Amino acid sequence: MLPLQRNRALKPMDMAENQQTFRGTCPLPDLGATARLGAGIAAGLRAGDAVALWGDLGAGKTTLARAILQALGVEEDVPSPTFTIVQAYDTPGLAVAHFDLYRIRQARELDELGLDDALAQGAVLVEWPERAPERLPADTLHVRLSLAQDGRLARLTGPSLWQDVTPCASFRANAMHG
Repeated sequence: MLPLQRNRALKPMDMAENQQTFRGTCPLPDLGATARLGAGIAAGLRAGDAVALWGDLGAGKTTLARAILQALGVEEDVPSPTFTIVQAYDTPGLAVAHFDLYRIRQARELDELGLDDALAQGAVLVEWPERAPERLPADTLHVRLSLAQDGRLARLTGPSLWQDVTPCASFRANAMHG
């Protein structure tokens, strides 16, 4: 049986072209908060979805990717794919590919790495998406992670369909339509 897929094309599009988007912030004071955010994102993932994890070194991109994958049922170690560039996981309900684009030089390298195939067969988590933003689907969930006084802060931007699966109440208050 094929995995569930969202009704959308797999071609990139400027986020401004999406009809309904939301923006919100989620404080991540500890690993438990990161795990809750990861579980919320995992609950909404479907084949064809992309989650772009933005942030400086040490901002928590791999930690959040690990939380998403663990919420999907991955029990094995979830290392950063910095050297392998892509790591594939078969979770009980969805194939997920975890990409780290830090070492790629050109967006076309993603053809060789199988980004489009990974999206067709499952979902993708993408660290360092600024290396190839034009290759991300239009309805990508963007998570910008940064260090804050009390831990980390996640700023999310994406299609409104994601606002209901996130554990932070501030998303609903900050929903933007139009």
